[in-house]
Parts: sequence; C-alpha cells; structure tokens
Amino acid sequence: MKTVSLEEIPYSPDSCQMFERLRDLPGSAILDSSYPYAQTGRYDILVADPTAGTPIPPVEGETAHWENYFDELGRFHQSRFEASQGVSPDLPFCGGLLGYLGYDLGNPLNRVSGSSGKYSGAGLYAYDWAVVQDHLLQRAVLATQPAVSRTQQSDLLRRLRSRRSTVPGGFRLQENFEANMSDVQYREAFNRIQAYISAGDCYQVNLAQRFEAGYEGDPWQAYRMLRQLAAAPFSGYLSLDNDDALMCLSPERFLSLHGSHVQTSPIKGTRPRYQDPAADQLAAAELRRSEKDRAENLMIVDLLRNDLGRSCVPGSIYVDKLFEVQSFPTVHHLVSTISGELAPERSAYQLLRDSFPGGSITGAPKRRAMEIIAELEPHPREAYCGSLMYISADGRMDSNIAIRSLLCSESKIRCWGGGGIVADSQWQQEYQETFDKVGKFLTALEGLS
Repeated sequence: MKTVSLEEIPYSPDSCQMFERLRDLPGSAILDSSYPYAQTGRYDILVADPTAGTPIPPVEGETAHWENYFDELGRFHQSRFEASQGVSPDLPFCGGLLGYLGYDLGNPLNRVSGSSGKYSGAGLYAYDWAVVQDHLLQRAVLATQPAVSRTQQSDLLRRLRSRRSTVPGGFRLQENFEANMSDVQYREAFNRIQAYISAGDCYQVNLAQRFEAGYEGDPWQAYRMLRQLAAAPFSGYLSLDNDDALMCLSPERFLSLHGSHVQTSPIKGTRPRYQDPAADQLAAAELRRSEKDRAENLMIVDLLRNDLGRSCVPGSIYVDKLFEVQSFPTVHHLVSTISGELAPERSAYQLLRDSFPGGSITGAPKRRAMEIIAELEPHPREAYCGSLMYISADGRMDSNIAIRSLLCSESKIRCWGGGGIVADSQWQQEYQETFDKVGKFLTALEGLS
C-alpha cells in the first residue's frame, strides 16, 4: 500500500520566510502559531496548490444543503486520503482539507434566518502536500500524499531549499477605519438585548461591530506586522481568489480532535494589557475575581458541554480547566477547557457540523442568541467568528474561533470586535471592550497610511 512520504527540509525559526517561497502558488495558506512571538506555539502548517474535486459549498443558505455539504466533505476525505493512517504522532497535518468556515453558514445549520447583505460561506480545499514546522523539535518536513508525483515533489523541495521568496509589496490604508455602528446605535442594540434577557429569551448575546477602510497593496505585509503585535497561537493567513486575503490573529481554539479525544477552549472575559506592570497585574487579578466574567464564562462552558454531548460518548465530557487567566500581548482573557471522547460512529465532520459556530461568540442559548445577532448587527459577519481549520488526511483536526480577523476583499479591509452581554452588563464597558480587543490592530494599520 502506498504511504505518505516525509522529506526533511531546512528548519526556519520564522515560518513566514518559508511561506514566502510558496506564496505565489495558487491557494497558498499558512496556519501559524506565531512563534517566536508566542513562545507556546509549536506547529506551523504551510500549503498551496489545492487539488481539484473538493466539494463546493452551497450558494443558497438552506439547512439541508449545508448538512449535505458536510456529509460530502466526509465522503470525499475518506475516498481521497484512505492511505494516511498512523503517519507520525508528531505530525499534525500530512495533507487533507484546510481553509475556513464563515460564521454565516451557522445560521442555516441552526435554522436561523440570516442577516441581509453579502454572504460568506466556506473555503475548504484539499491539499496533497504540506510543509510542517515543529518549533519544539526545530524540525521541518515536506509531507506528500501518494498522488504527488516525484517530479512535483522534487520541484517543491528545490523551491523550499532555495533562498527565493516573494517579496511583500507595500500596504497602506486609503482612509481611517469607520465603524458600522455609532455609540448611539450600539447602545440601542445593547438595550434590545437587555430587554430580551429580561423577558427570559436568552442569558447572553455576543454583539459585535465592524470596522472598514479602503486599502491598496499587499495584505501579507499587514499580516506580518500584526502577528508580531498579537502573538496569537491560532493565527493564519489564507490567500483567496482575486488577490483577496483572510488574516486571523486568534488566541482561541474551537475544536481539536486527536484520535478520539475532543477538546474545546472557550474564551469569555477580557481586560486590556497595560505597560505599567502593577496596573497590568491588577487588571489580570480583577478579571480572575470578576463574578460577572466568571458567570459569562460558565454559561458558555455549559453550552459547549451540551454541544459536545451531541457527538461524544455519554459520560466522557469533563471540564479540565475553569476560569484560567491567559495573558496575550494586547489583552488578558478568561479561558476554560472542556474535553470528551468522540463516539465511534461519529466523524470529525459531524462533530464540526453539530457544534458550529462556537458558543463563545454567539451567546446562550445558542439558537436564540444567533437570531438576535442576525436581527441587530447591520452586516453579515462573513469569516469573523467562523473558523480557520484543518482536518488532516489521517483524521486529526484542529480549528480556531476566527476572532481578531481581518478580511481583505474588493479593496476594502474589514475587522470586527465584539463581546458578550449579560443581565448586569454596562453598555459603556461593553462598547469599550470591542475597541480593547482590536483597537491596537486598527491603530497599527492606520499608521501605515
């Protein structure tokens, strides 16, 4: 039986330098642990030149169409990558499906009437080869599926071992970012959510606003700057059609699957970082003690336990960590971790379908919160709050919650910031939190104009 080929290539501490040797190829993408800026980062995955035949996502947003799409992905995966079991425990991806799912496809999956405007579905593609950088072992390999010819493999190795790279072009904004809600409009939406909570419709709703500006140049230059600023372990850059790009600087894992072990790590609770060490420690301690943030976090933990219960073995779901403060360069976050064992009859695609989108960016209960989001937010979320992800040929999966995302499309760059609203929320604090999460990104990009 044919097996996956592994070829050692020179390791680079900065995977972006290696990616620049592949970036001119169609469909290039990097899932990026932000090493060395995020010292906990381990794996980076680089791909390009996807194979033909990947199932095409629906154009219409009907529930049955999207459910069938995930079934088609599972069948395609099984038929194309049947020879990839047990490749290496230290290799998270050896070819497979990689890309993104947009938040808006969660509306039909959860039988929610979506908001009006531009619809963004999915961009998952099959790749027969991948470069994986392991920063712990300081090792880099080119993994190729049996479908990759020796000639193609040799061409890739020459490219990866050479010093050639695509030099980033300039990037600049043509104007400062403009929000799609004024403070008055945000307060009106906030008050509507408070009324729904008072009426018993929901317990928590994540409300986001969008920031947009015109730009010109190469988004890759913007990404390289922002990854240093964010140092986020679930970052990524996807090259899209028409020279568009999706940049993500996410600190949050959505779902991982390794063997039958499922894990999710929701974030709920945020404080800004401060340069003064005493003020910074005070902010982290305040977040750790905050009854409001702990209550918000616990609501989402309960929601995700329920979501995992659709796909995991009964009795296998545990809360491994509760209310852990994790600190990133721009913010402190309150993070919990839940795990379970995937039921033998369930696949990664069914787990993903029946848990999407992540509860930390909807609210609780999920379906009602999503209905309120669709009612109150002026524009679709597109890729924001969806997921960048991979499902390896051997079945291993990891995915993020695509917060801190920037979509470059049709000469416009869009970025979103949001937060969970509960009964005792104050609108000014929630409004400010949307800026705390992405304000440093926006300011940095405006500095390039």
